[in-house]
Amino acid sequence: MELLDKINDPKDLKDLSLEELEKLAEEIRQFIIETVSKTGGHIAPSLGVVELTLAVHKVFDSPKDKIVWDVGHQSYAHKLITGRREQFHTLRQYGGISGFPKRSESIHDTFDVGHSSNSISAGLGMAEAIGQAGEERKVVAIIGDGSMTAGIAFEGLNQAGTLNRDLIVILNDNEMSISPNVGALSAYLNRIMTGQWINRARDEIKAILSDIPGIGKSMYKFMRQAEESLKGMMVPGILFEELGLKYFGPIDGHRLEHLIKTLENVKKLNGPILVHVVTQKGRGYPPAENLPSKFHGIGKFDIETGKTTPKKVPTYTEIFSKTLVHLAEKDPDIVAITAAMPSGTGLDRFQETFPERFYDVGIAEQHAVTFAAGMALEGLKPVVAIYSTFLQRAFDQVIIDVCMQDIPLNFALDRGGIVGEDGETHQGVFDLGYLRMVPNMVLMVPKDGKELKNVITTAFEIPHPTAYRYPRGIIPDEVTDFNGEILPFGKWEILHQTGNDCLILAVGASVYPSLEAALEAETLYGIQTTVVNARFIKPMDAELLQALVPKAGFLMTVEENVVMGGFGSAVLEQISSLGIPTPMAFLHGLPDVFIPHGAPAILRKNYKLDKEGILEVLAERMRLKKKAAPHLRSATGHETSHMRRTSVKQGKAS
Repeated sequence: MELLDKINDPKDLKDLSLEELEKLAEEIRQFIIETVSKTGGHIAPSLGVVELTLAVHKVFDSPKDKIVWDVGHQSYAHKLITGRREQFHTLRQYGGISGFPKRSESIHDTFDVGHSSNSISAGLGMAEAIGQAGEERKVVAIIGDGSMTAGIAFEGLNQAGTLNRDLIVILNDNEMSISPNVGALSAYLNRIMTGQWINRARDEIKAILSDIPGIGKSMYKFMRQAEESLKGMMVPGILFEELGLKYFGPIDGHRLEHLIKTLENVKKLNGPILVHVVTQKGRGYPPAENLPSKFHGIGKFDIETGKTTPKKVPTYTEIFSKTLVHLAEKDPDIVAITAAMPSGTGLDRFQETFPERFYDVGIAEQHAVTFAAGMALEGLKPVVAIYSTFLQRAFDQVIIDVCMQDIPLNFALDRGGIVGEDGETHQGVFDLGYLRMVPNMVLMVPKDGKELKNVITTAFEIPHPTAYRYPRGIIPDEVTDFNGEILPFGKWEILHQTGNDCLILAVGASVYPSLEAALEAETLYGIQTTVVNARFIKPMDAELLQALVPKAGFLMTVEENVVMGGFGSAVLEQISSLGIPTPMAFLHGLPDVFIPHGAPAILRKNYKLDKEGILEVLAERMRLKKKAAPHLRSATGHETSHMRRTSVKQGKAS
């Protein structure tokens, strides 16, 4: 890594020759491949923008000029040349650097970006503030073609054309979804079209023609129509031109000479500009080039083969995928919708089996929800499969377009709870709060794989909007078939009951750690416990609460969600509305902070949501002391009895 070792700031690129930049691009690719093979990460998108990253930093002056990445997983090369080479091996690791741009990490990261499509709006805001201050600085928003499918991107473009500030939008088209029109002629025309003389000539012709009495405006209008017709035959820029942006492209995103010349010309122009660059995902690494979707976001892999370590245990996502296909085979009205995440949500299996019943709407979560509502009103049974944090973007549609009309459709929320290495933007720790507050919404959280298939089956029988969330990762049990059972509506499950010293109400991924902590607490401290799987967040099991809470010496709720407004808060609200005397209680979950990136096991340990942490919190809150002998009297004066297990049968404890 001869050249890369010398790059500690974007300024170090300024004096490099074209040949040196091309060599540096090779070194950066190799460095990214070697690192991500050990850490996991978004490798294909980052490999595709290496030359674009170098060209942008060669031409523009960060941090004086502002560079906004969208989506942020394209920023690995950017991180390497902005002083984070020595920390790059900590990528996405707890305490290490983020896999996305992060303002607290570097002055060269101008906006925290984990989700997509917001770069144009953010960049335009920066450009407006810079213009208001009378400063001459540029703002560059680099947005992927997938991100351009979201409405907010076009909202930003729409205003950019009217504000007329110096905003340069670089459209990174890495799927050739807009146009494959890349070649020598296109590159040549683009370098000509971005030159100052042609843009100055255009402005001067407009001024001259406008001054000709009577016919000047008509002549200029005719000239512009002719220009647009010619451009429409050659480049796909009419839409952007009509929005008020000057369009240049497509440009080969791996030809550094052409990229640099084009950006140098564009930098001299004023007003909003869109530069269309075509790149190849996974560029320079054959496995990623051949399977860009697999290498979009990937775990550790073998560099020689590109293979990852195979999973021996199925994940929640796989259980969802197989169960939904199983149900859809019997019910032709079931349809599936996702927002640009068919693989991530497991709907790729559904797509292969029922292509005519599968819909990928792009990064357009708002549209996905309302689209599903329309389908449901005409008798179909839509399942909207979206990551927990991505559904937040469609919160208004969930309220107005679905729940207010009480339309029966299902939301399958993958990545509910702690997600891990992707960090703050991806941690699904708000859904229990933002969904349970909406009237008509039914909300379920399964504790394991078997219960997930039951929850999916049950959801289709509920005549109301229904959401169920499940975590990222492997299931804690074994699922051998996908015939689900219908759960008793709104009823919880008692997993363990020896007595009433402590009542633990747990949900989802917190159920088994809570059960294990309770069993250990009985052994260590001689207390009697009851552990409940509160699988329905809304509606709650009021009957079971009335039966158990008044007897409990201590009540503890456990959830992998923020406590504020979450499951524990809902329990206290329910107890209050029922007029049940509240025992000493503690709501255990995540604090009022954004959860950083890191391995889920590390994060759960840090926030005391693993078995040891829950046990520690329980002992501390109940002020328990370890007993010298195993058969001592409990805190309520009863002898510890032989542990018995019982479950809820049709909503009533046996």
